[in-house]
Amino acid sequence: MTKETISLHSLNETLNRVENRLQTLESQFKELNSSMEKLTQKLQFQGETLEKQVDQDEMWTSLLEDRFTSVEINLFYSIVSETLCDLHSRVRVKLPDLAGGLPTLASVMRRKTKNQRIRLVWEAVLEQLGLQDGDVLTLCTFFLVHCPEAQHSPAGQGHQCTSDISAVIGSAVHNPMLRESLLRAARVAETGRAQRGPGQAAAPVHTPCVVG
Repeated sequence: MTKETISLHSLNETLNRVENRLQTLESQFKELNSSMEKLTQKLQFQGETLEKQVDQDEMWTSLLEDRFTSVEINLFYSIVSETLCDLHSRVRVKLPDLAGGLPTLASVMRRKTKNQRIRLVWEAVLEQLGLQDGDVLTLCTFFLVHCPEAQHSPAGQGHQCTSDISAVIGSAVHNPMLRESLLRAARVAETGRAQRGPGQAAAPVHTPCVVG
């Protein structure tokens, strides 16, 4: 074997070792990159969860600290209760075979996490009403806080107190989450009243319609 052959053989072996090493490094890099992506996703999820928790804590604090007048409480309560009951009713109408097992809005919210049909209908109704999951949680929080002291106003009575509900919400509600959710709920309630026509009151609102 000539020196040139030996040198070429050694070079090939060296190149093979380098190639194997590069493949090993590439494999290790892919594993590291995959681990980093999973860690990033986990941290992002934890961050979003923490942010939601902070927002919810701020909302509860705001609801407990804000001092609404009795007129404002009754007006907001009427809007919230009509919106939540409208949401609950629409879901049940679209699921007639499951309606018996969905007596309250709370039961819908519990079961939608495990039942795809309920979840899909829930999402469709929310979109139809122009609401989001966060709005429902916010409105339910308001409902639970003020239910003991509030009174539902008959349709149209709120307009006798103010001709611009949005302005009342904007000036009286300081928490941005609650303010935006109430504004959306006001649109839902107004649409429902318009569809029922003048002089037709909404269905009586009872606490079991929402909780339980």
